[in-house]
Amino acid sequence: MASIRIPADRVRAQITAILESWGIPADIRDITAEVMVATDLSGVDSHGISMLMDYDRSRSLGKINVAARPRVVRETPVTALMDADAGMGHPASVMGMELAIAKAKKTGLAAVSVYNSHHFGAAGYYAAMAPKHGLVGMVTSATRTIAVVPTRAAIPMLGTNPFAFAAPAGHNHDFLLDMATSTVASNKVKVYDLHNKKLPPGWVMDADGTVVEDSATGFDIIYNRDQGGLTPLGGIEAMSSYKGYGLGLMVHILGGGLSGAPFSPIRNRTQKPNDPDRLGHFFLAMDPAAFRQDGGFVDDMDAVIDELHNTPPANPARPVLVPGDPEAATRAERLRDGIPLPETLLAKLRAVCEGCGAPYILEG
Repeated sequence: MASIRIPADRVRAQITAILESWGIPADIRDITAEVMVATDLSGVDSHGISMLMDYDRSRSLGKINVAARPRVVRETPVTALMDADAGMGHPASVMGMELAIAKAKKTGLAAVSVYNSHHFGAAGYYAAMAPKHGLVGMVTSATRTIAVVPTRAAIPMLGTNPFAFAAPAGHNHDFLLDMATSTVASNKVKVYDLHNKKLPPGWVMDADGTVVEDSATGFDIIYNRDQGGLTPLGGIEAMSSYKGYGLGLMVHILGGGLSGAPFSPIRNRTQKPNDPDRLGHFFLAMDPAAFRQDGGFVDDMDAVIDELHNTPPANPARPVLVPGDPEAATRAERLRDGIPLPETLLAKLRAVCEGCGAPYILEG
């Protein structure tokens, strides 16, 4: 499927125009647009501007509070609980990680939990905020969509339950691990469907446990059916899918359990179409200086990364990478050449603009 390269500034302006038409306050929409554009620049196409159709449906149903103002409702020197006010997840999450960072710089370690939120985009964006301040960051989130079939189960019970971890380096790019605890994120199946690309085998299973490779069928299974779905990280039990299943539960306990966000299968029994998703997020920041007096954490990070980069590759054309390398390379390329948006997505975005009265500015 053909794609058009759009400069990042224009993508940001388009997102901002749509959010403005929804009535979202200027400071809140600016944060949201910045997170979404940065996500697309890093190559996480499933969690950037392509989420606008989903957000528009939630807004139209009255699920999202467009006038939301996240606020702290409980606080200690090393913890805080924030209410996202049923608004977009991005601004509450930026504020949550900023608060964790500020506290960790004073105390060495701090955690912030957010509740009453919605989808927050890519977890890695928030984890990556910490290394900019010389800190280590970790992020988890509860999820809305039930798409992952637990090991030995017949129906989906979990979301993709993301986990992100970031640490500062010196002459190397910061370490950034951003992953779903499923074999793949459900929105990546959406992106493959938008591009009409065949799914890699093992991402999606149908109700009989058969591998699904047609992206349209995979999309339908995940978003419209109550049987079949994504596999946990590992795929099948013989390949240790129980590890991905366990990690997914850990993510929910931190992101959902600590904040009071409900477990999706339980929430869905009573949730009305216009009820907020009430998602929870967890943000942890740690100062290496609180653990090491020698100040050598960043030097050690560089030594580890250098050693891995110098590891002889199995294929000389494919060098050994470290988490964070692909995102950094993609960001540089897309800042130079623009963000690739498939024509199918552009048509959907035009429809969103027409529906809310925002100008459509993504013409090639």
